[in-house]
Order: sequence, then structure tokens, then C-alpha cells
Amino acid sequence: MRFNINWCTCCFNMSLGWKRSGEPSELSTPLYLGLDYSTQQLKALVIDDNLQEIYATAVNFEKDLPEFGTEGGCHKVGDEVTAPALMWVKATDLLLDQMKADRMDFSKIESISGSGQQHGSVYWNKGAKEILTHKLNPALSLYDQFSKMHAFAVAECPIWMDSSTTTECRQLENDLGGAQALADLTGSRAYERFTGNQISKISKKFPDQYAQCERISLVSSFGATLFLGDFASIDYSDGSGMNLMDIRTRTWAQRALDSCAPGLQEKLGGLVPSFQPLGGVSSYFVKRYRFSPKCQVVAFTGDNPASLAGLRLQGGDVSVSLGTSDTVFVWLKEPRPALEGHVFVNPVKAEDYMALLCFKNGSFAREKVRNRCCSESWETFNDALLSTPRGNHGNIGIYFYDTEITPHAIGEHRFNASDVKVDSFDAAVEVRALIEGQFMGKRMHAENLGYNIGKSSRVLATGGAAANKEILQVLSDVFNAPVYTLGTENSASLGAAYQAKHGLMYQTTTFQEVVKDAASYTLAVEPNPDADQVYTPLTARYKQLEEHIANSQ
Repeated sequence: MRFNINWCTCCFNMSLGWKRSGEPSELSTPLYLGLDYSTQQLKALVIDDNLQEIYATAVNFEKDLPEFGTEGGCHKVGDEVTAPALMWVKATDLLLDQMKADRMDFSKIESISGSGQQHGSVYWNKGAKEILTHKLNPALSLYDQFSKMHAFAVAECPIWMDSSTTTECRQLENDLGGAQALADLTGSRAYERFTGNQISKISKKFPDQYAQCERISLVSSFGATLFLGDFASIDYSDGSGMNLMDIRTRTWAQRALDSCAPGLQEKLGGLVPSFQPLGGVSSYFVKRYRFSPKCQVVAFTGDNPASLAGLRLQGGDVSVSLGTSDTVFVWLKEPRPALEGHVFVNPVKAEDYMALLCFKNGSFAREKVRNRCCSESWETFNDALLSTPRGNHGNIGIYFYDTEITPHAIGEHRFNASDVKVDSFDAAVEVRALIEGQFMGKRMHAENLGYNIGKSSRVLATGGAAANKEILQVLSDVFNAPVYTLGTENSASLGAAYQAKHGLMYQTTTFQEVVKDAASYTLAVEPNPDADQVYTPLTARYKQLEEHIANSQ
């Protein structure tokens, strides 16, 4: 799954390989390769031993592989959204060929890791393991060989944008004792895009293809499988986004497996930590591209967990991406799964957790209020924020112009200091009500999942609105924590590269020690002294009002 946030909407072209430290072939330092099989493109990012980004390139599925006929990297037919497995294979060929043309010295790459759009699933045909381990000819492309040898049982892979499995979701929740019981077990209630529900649909709609399936991979473990030359295990973090894994024991939840499809555990294989080395790179890549036979493949994970790694979150941190949709990542010690949001196993510290929350009404809502109240001017918008006091005289606004994900609700809702609903606010009050309401909602839902604001808490802001200091000041005040920014647009592939290095030393070195010399964050703003006094009670009021709205729709 890839939400519409800043690091997933940046676009690369095949010609966009860039170098910061000379030509890649001239570098003497060990290198680490991070890949990202995202919705619209396959990206590669290489870092050196000092964590400097020295090379990046990408294959855009729609532009560079037009023969597959995708729009935005997928095929849409009603509620069904899929992508061709062979497109991702051919993209891998093209990406490595581009790196070779750019004089990348693959022999200096010590390890590879990667990420993939979460929830998508790939169905390997019977005999695929034999193809991967013994039948690949380094003189030929992966695409030519996989297509001729029919490596996939299902040609079109369901991806995170698919919403056609409502029947399967209700069945899974019913079988496991309800939505909250399923969330307590797997980290999330049943969602249409989650892999278990997609597998359930495939097994019913295409029973013959399901029976022919030798292994089911996530998009992430599919990428690892290509480079490993054998079926790669699903990692704990991405496995948490399937409605199939017990997030506390880090094992498959048998009742969920039995509910979704017959013989599923055998088709899924085992589970591993997200930083676990899986083995040496396939001899195919050693012979075709001259990778070192000592190069290790570290488990691939989902794009959102990889982004947590790329942003270098640590205990007590919260990351807020302010894009078309707003997204929140939180590092958790003790999870409290809820009916909104998701809890995954932490990708860099397997005994901890991360929470993910997505809010559909992000920059679109901010721009709508700006246009209506501030003559389409951000300067006027910021002046309105500065002209109104923290707490907005007790006025609260909740603005869901599109049906919101967290919570499931829609509409404009304004309340005065007595919690009486009103029809309108003055322009300046409306601006502050929007921004305060958006951030109080994020704080409230993060706290519902187990997040606690502490003295060492930090907010890491990314996305377009992270450049707006006045908006960040409200964010800092609502969370009563300093806000930092980090100038990277490729959190997932960068996180994968960090994990590639971490995987080589995870037994003796923590992830934080591995990335301690990475580029520093920039302190943007700090909370005002009265922030906690103002926003803790105001957020409690907001919570009651939002819950009332959601329950009444």
C-alpha cells in the first residue's frame, strides 16, 4: 500500500540517475542498495558506508513500460485494481540495465534490501522455485524467462487500491469474533486492501489458479525473491498488513488462515524480522551484472515500514506527512489496536511496534479553506493563524470534505466553546479551527493506538506543508513537542538502503547506531510554554465531538 504522501508521489525518469560523489564505478567505499517497488515506479537508491546518497534512478511503469497498458502503474476495472507481475519483473531488468549503463560497479554492493507497496500479492506457479534456483540463464532477461516458463499462477496481482473484497472482510471478522477481536490479533480490523482478504477472493474466484500456486509473496518479498533466487520469507512488518499474522507472537494466526483459504500457511512460508539477512544474491545476478557472490539479500519490507526506517524514527517520535493525504507514523512500545488505524511490528526493532494512520482530508482541505477564506493566498492564511490565539477561543472545527478514513465520516462541523454546533466561523477563526482540528485528530488517534507524549518526544514533519512554519507551529503546540524537518523525498528506498547495511550487523549493532551519522534533522519550531495547558483539554473535547459525528453517520 502506498498512501498519497510526499515520498511516494515524487517522479523519476529512467534518465534521472544522479551522482554526488563522482561516478559510481570510481567509488572505493562499500555500497548498499535500497529498492522500492512502489505503485507507479521501481526506484533504486545507493548509499555509501557513510550513508551518503550517491546514486538514484527509477523505472516509471506507465512511461517506460507502455506495453503493459497501465495507468499510474495499475489496471482498474470497477473496484478491482491490479498490476501485472511480469511488469515488475521487466522493470527490474530495465532498472539494472540502466544502473549498468550508468557505470554502477555492482561488485561493491555489499547488501541489498527493499520495500514494496503494502498489501499487494504475487502468486507463483508450481515449478517457480525450480526456475528461480536452477533454470535461470544469465544471458537472458528475467522477463523473457519468466514469461516463457509461466512463472506466475495469477497474471494480474491485486494491489492496495483494490476495494472489491467487502464480503471477504465481513466473513473474516465474523469468523474471528468481530472487528475489534481481529484488530487485537492482527493489528487491524478487516480492510478490503489487506492481503488475506485478497487471497480469500482469489481462492474462490480462481480456484484452479489458487491450487496451482506454489508460493504467495507480498510485493516486498517478491522483490527479495528475485534477488535471492529462491522464495524469500515475508517479514514481520509487512506481514502485519495482511490480517493474517499475530502481531504479538510474530507467527501466522491459524484461525485467520483457515478463514481465508485452504492450505494457506504452506503457500505463505515462514516469517522473519525485517532486517534479517536471507542469503547471498542469486548467481544469476553475479554472472549477468557482476554482483559479488558475497553480496547479501536482506529481507524486504513494506513501503510504510521502510519509510519509518528512512525517517529514522525512534521511541517517542511521531512522523507527520502533510500531503494530499496526511499520514502519521508512530513508534510504539505497547500497541492498542483500534478500529481505525493499523499497528505493525516495528521494522527496525522487532520487539516494538509502529502505528500507521491515514487521513484523506489533508492538503485538499487546507487549500479549500485557504481559497474560501483567504483569497487563495497562503500569506493571508498564515496571517489568519497568527491573528488568532492558541485554542481559538474554544471553537473547534472538523472538516471532512471527502469521506474520511480516520474516522469514517463526512461533512463540515463547527462547534463553539460550549460544544454547540454553529453554521459558520469568521474567516480567521475558520483557518485556525481547520489546522487545530486536523492536528488534534492526529494526536487523538495516535493516542488511541498507544502513543504517549513524553519529554523526549519529537515530531518529524514531511510533505509540502512542512515548509509552512505557521502550520508547523500549530502542530508543535498540539503535540507539545518540537517539530523537525528532514529534506528527503525518498524515505522508502532510503530506509531500505539503511536496512541493507543494518542487516549485516544487526546482531551486534542497533539500527540507531547504524544511522547515527546520517544527515541531521532541522529544528523548525518548538511548542509555546502554554501548549499543554491549552491543547490537552481541547483535544479531549475534540475526541468527544468527533466520536459523536462518526457514530451519528
